Amino acid sequence: MKTGTDKPHWQGHRERLRGKLLSRGAAALDDYEILEVLLMAFIPRRDVKPIAKALEAKFGGLSGVLAAPAGDLVKVDGIGETVAAYLKAVAELQSRASLQEIRKREVISSWSALLEYVRREMQHETREQFRVLFLDRKNQLIADEVMSQGTVDQAPVYPREIARRALELAASSLILVHNHPSGDTTPSRADIDMTREIIDALIPFEIEVHDHLIAGTGGVTSFRSAGLI
Repeated sequence: MKTGTDKPHWQGHRERLRGKLLSRGAAALDDYEILEVLLMAFIPRRDVKPIAKALEAKFGGLSGVLAAPAGDLVKVDGIGETVAAYLKAVAELQSRASLQEIRKREVISSWSALLEYVRREMQHETREQFRVLFLDRKNQLIADEVMSQGTVDQAPVYPREIARRALELAASSLILVHNHPSGDTTPSRADIDMTREIIDALIPFEIEVHDHLIAGTGGVTSFRSAGLI
């Protein structure tokens, strides 16, 4: 028989989960448990375990949840606009922290961090997006800018616009980045030809293209590693 002092079952679960996090560290938690901890702060009076598992199932994991548009998040039972906004804020915190880490060091010497940043930022994009990382003479990041967005399989790219922007930023080199929404990061013939056009457009200004990275759910492909630059 319940009394007025009985706790809901989920409240005891929350206490145990917090204790596990504090005593053993976040690495001891499963992905859905990490989501639970976040949701516990945003949804104070409800069992959030089913919500966390539903988010993970719908979006394919933590990275998919954080990349999901707010309009898709609210379609999950238990996620309202406020919680969706909080989750997008967490995603933005992660993105900015990663970018700050890259800015601190020479990009070329922190290549693994760069690849992780590119993968996280672009692998779940549903439309093709073309970005450029502009670097200074020390190969440190000046700016990461979206130069064009397109359909599910094409984003228009204008080499002269990239050259103009590189000169405006006084960039000495750059890294081209785009995504394949299909998930297959194999460079297409059009990708290879477009890369060559950009390289040729930058030659008169002595601006080097270090690499062209293609991101997708399958990972990140480097043109330089593949011998295409």
